[in-house]
Amino acid sequence: MKWLQIHITVDQAQVEFTETLLESLGAVSVTLDDAENQDLLEPLPGETPLWNKVIVTGIYAQEDGEEIDVNALETFIRAQMPEAPLRYEFIEDQEWERTWMDAYESIKISEKFWIVPEWMQAPEADAVNIKLDPGLAFGTGDHASTFLCLQWLGKTDVKDKIVIDYGCGSGILAVAALLLGAKKAYATDIDPQAVLATKQNAELNGVADRLFVGLPEEFNEALGDTKAEVFVANILAGPLMMLAPEFATLVKPEAEFALAGVIEEQVDDVSGIYSNYFDILEVEKRDEYWCRISGKRHKN
Repeated sequence: MKWLQIHITVDQAQVEFTETLLESLGAVSVTLDDAENQDLLEPLPGETPLWNKVIVTGIYAQEDGEEIDVNALETFIRAQMPEAPLRYEFIEDQEWERTWMDAYESIKISEKFWIVPEWMQAPEADAVNIKLDPGLAFGTGDHASTFLCLQWLGKTDVKDKIVIDYGCGSGILAVAALLLGAKKAYATDIDPQAVLATKQNAELNGVADRLFVGLPEEFNEALGDTKAEVFVANILAGPLMMLAPEFATLVKPEAEFALAGVIEEQVDDVSGIYSNYFDILEVEKRDEYWCRISGKRHKN
């Protein structure tokens, strides 16, 4: 079997139409990619952020002995989108698999601490290795804000402690905390797909028995009166500031915390609100402007 890939470059506003068009022409899968090397913050749970210019790719299966009429497809697409740049290519089965898998590699967070795609061999077998299925999305560790949180967890004493991962996405932070020795992790997200991804990644890493993950109402019920000793939230500055009073009630006095998803210009505003409840001990920056704010809950 061969696979036909049709790539169409469009503005953000045209993405939904282009996806629908390719699917209507029989695409078995449609993917989106950045056309201009534009950075994006990890999405707010429940949202799908897009680049200003997007490459929309439709994947079509060509069975042996049955050729796809590429000219007919192109003619139809051109009639609907005459100005959109379009190109296509055929790839073999093995090439298709490698094209997807080769886009990922193991990521070193710190000494003896790695993120490893599930099909790859860990670079250091005796390290803490987080196995991850990048196809589950929601955060694979290579974004600056996620990396900063993982780096912080790697140097924080989480052993035998209760950890909260608020806005968990893929669950990578909760899973990391458990692999680093946390007693229990409570994770939550407003997106049901994120809850599912977190469960699957926890199972993949053998820590599902020490993890609770659910939607916020389920999370609050499961947590009850339990207070965390370590708290991490990798979302956005707006929700972080709005939720500060609630977050303060979820942790013990002197609990350690880390916040990410904050750009440099927002640090003072976020720190100003959190200083009512927490001692701000460190601000760490990565990739020019993404920042992590960390510290401890006030003693009382």
